[in-house]
Amino acid sequence: MANKMNALVTGANKGIGLAIARQLGDRGYRIWLGCRDDARARRAADALRAGGIEAEPLLLDVTSDESVATAVEALSSRIEALDVLVNNAGMHFGFTPPTADEPLEQMATMFEVNALGAVRVTQGFLPLLRRAEAARIVMLSSGLGSVSATLDMRSENWTVPMAGYCASKAALNMYAAKFAKDLAPDGIKVNVADPGLTATDLTGGMGDRTPEEAARVPVTLATLGPLGPTAGFYHGTELDEGLVRHDW
Repeated sequence: MANKMNALVTGANKGIGLAIARQLGDRGYRIWLGCRDDARARRAADALRAGGIEAEPLLLDVTSDESVATAVEALSSRIEALDVLVNNAGMHFGFTPPTADEPLEQMATMFEVNALGAVRVTQGFLPLLRRAEAARIVMLSSGLGSVSATLDMRSENWTVPMAGYCASKAALNMYAAKFAKDLAPDGIKVNVADPGLTATDLTGGMGDRTPEEAARVPVTLATLGPLGPTAGFYHGTELDEGLVRHDW
C-alpha cells in the first residue's frame, strides 16, 4: 500500500464525515473510515468503493483508550504513514435548558466525545502522522464554539443555549491551537473547520448546507500546500469565497 496518501476520517459512516471521505477519495487519497459501528463502516466503505474510491473501515471509538490503541495498531500494520487525520466525530443532545439547568452528565459526555475524543485520537495516531512528509490534522468544530460570537448580541450565537456543546467545541479549538504550536517543528499543520449549519442527522435536518457543501472547508484544510496556514479557525460564509478566518 505504498505510494498512496492515506486519510483517516472519524465518524465517517454518514453526514459530513462521509462527504469529507468521498471528497478526499476523489482527490486520490486512500480513505480509512474510523467508526464505532463496524457494520455501518463497512456499508460506507462499500458505497465509496462503488464510486471508485479506495476505502477501508477501521473500528474506532473515540471515547475508548483501548479502541484507539487497537485501531492504531491495526492501521500501523497496513500503512507506513498517515497523511491526513480529520477529527470529525461529534455529538450533542439538542437544544438544552439554560446553563444553570443543563445536566452535568450530558456536558461531560459531550466533552468526552467532542474534545477529549479528538485529543485521544490525535495523540494515538501521531507516530503515523509524523512519518508522513507533511501531515495535516483538521478538527471539526462549530461557530458555536466561538467565545467572541457568543458574547456578541448581533450574532446568532447570542440566543443559543447548549452550553455544554458550545464549551466542548471551544475546548476543541484550544486543543487544536496547542497541537498546532507543538507540531509546527514537525511540519504538521493543524487547523479548525466550522462546516456551518448543515442538514444532517445530528442537526435533525436543520441547516441550509448539504454535507457535500459543508465538507469543502475541512477538505481544503486537509489538503493545504506547504505555504498554507496553521493554527487557524476557518469557515466558508459563501462557498465561493474559499476559506474565511473565524473569530475565536
